[in-house]
Amino acid sequence: MTQLRIYATQAAGIAADRASAVASTPKPLFSTSNPALISAELKTRGIKFQRWPSQPGLEQGANQEQILLAYQSLIRSVQDSDGYGTVDVMRVGGDQPSSEPLRQTFLREHQHAEDEVRFFVEGRGLFSLHINGEVLQLICEANDWIAIPAETRHWFDMGENPSYCVIRFFKKSGGWAASFTDDPIASHYPGLA
Repeated sequence: MTQLRIYATQAAGIAADRASAVASTPKPLFSTSNPALISAELKTRGIKFQRWPSQPGLEQGANQEQILLAYQSLIRSVQDSDGYGTVDVMRVGGDQPSSEPLRQTFLREHQHAEDEVRFFVEGRGLFSLHINGEVLQLICEANDWIAIPAETRHWFDMGENPSYCVIRFFKKSGGWAASFTDDPIASHYPGLA
């Protein structure tokens, strides 16, 4: 289930290892699974969030061409309104041997010079956004679309057994590169269970 939790950032000096960090994680100040409330809360912080209708004719494990065709009108709408010229499909999980190193990379707080825009076709992932003294944790699942503005500090957890497929939107054909902050904040918050 899609869920938003909002925390105040933790004080400095908390142990950096994940076990003690999770044990000392504060209670969320706000938590909801209501898509309208999620969208409203994120909007006040400059994050766009929508729920798109599922495409009943699209089978689990569909290839890039099938996925892009199924969501063609919604993709075109985003491209026309926000200027994302390049769209692709990324699938993570299954028999990919490099999932754990990829997960560890994404678990480090980073930012991008370009917006990070994703639509979840299958599976789920946890975006944690570090904005103005808060950490917003959003579990995205199938049919969730999110647009995180450039330079927003965040990390992403795909879980211990990743299995997801997303449509990615880019303004530049070269995609985006992560700039790591070296802030250990990500270790202080729960990951994707």
